[in-house]
Amino acid sequence: METRELRYFVAVAEELHFGRAARRLAIAQPPLSRAIRQLERRLGVVLLHRAPRAVTLTGAGSVLLREARVALDAVEAAERRTRRAAAAGPGIVLAVKAGASRDLLSALLDAYAAEAGAVPVEVVLCGPGEPEGLLRTGGADVALLHRPFDATAGFDTEDLHTEAQVVVLPAGHPSAGRARLTTAEIGALPDLPLPRWPRRDGSHADGPGPRVDNYGQLLQLIALGRACALVPESLRAELSDAYTAVPVPDAPPVTTVIAWPPHSRSRAVADLVRTATRR
Repeated sequence: METRELRYFVAVAEELHFGRAARRLAIAQPPLSRAIRQLERRLGVVLLHRAPRAVTLTGAGSVLLREARVALDAVEAAERRTRRAAAAGPGIVLAVKAGASRDLLSALLDAYAAEAGAVPVEVVLCGPGEPEGLLRTGGADVALLHRPFDATAGFDTEDLHTEAQVVVLPAGHPSAGRARLTTAEIGALPDLPLPRWPRRDGSHADGPGPRVDNYGQLLQLIALGRACALVPESLRAELSDAYTAVPVPDAPPVTTVIAWPPHSRSRAVADLVRTATRR
């Protein structure tokens, strides 16, 4: 299969509409349709159910969508890492979600800088889900990820820290004085829906909550009484008096991990990981 065909298929599979996919790819619709049919003939399977008003994925199509994304990420990563290796001096890029793991990140960078042979570390602060994407596509050499929010499949990882979650509420909300809340009680709060974070393709999940793209937006919405949020307990220390954090005992714990591509042969990445796991 050609990468062009995979990109065409991913666009159709994500849009579930040939016209929208063609506009996204900046091509005409007929050659796009021909390319998908040619791909189906080559594979000997039906990838899409086509109806006059709807396009849906078959079981085989769902598998190819998942695998095609991985394959395209790998190609993009190879291109980026090759260019960076030729253009850049010694150094590594570390991706981390903005506002998360601040104390851990600061301690890690200080400890690594004190190591013999340490190289410059460029820290890229990202929105939710972006560190994983940068690591998969070669935009970063190493990342701090957070299970269960970030997918770590396909990476080598080491666990660094596990903590409970709290729900952040406006300070004046009636539930702000509770000693604890359950996830069911949070979901039943009529005036404070959970936010909808962006998915991998940039769209937001359906639901009643507001669309949120970064931590700053989230905090402002909470202060306005328009949302609440489940966050790692360590973020409690960074909240102002406008917010209250209530423990949520039945929420899954959050584990901060350091992640890197399994094929990495970077001595600097290995040294940074070793420093992180010694803490």
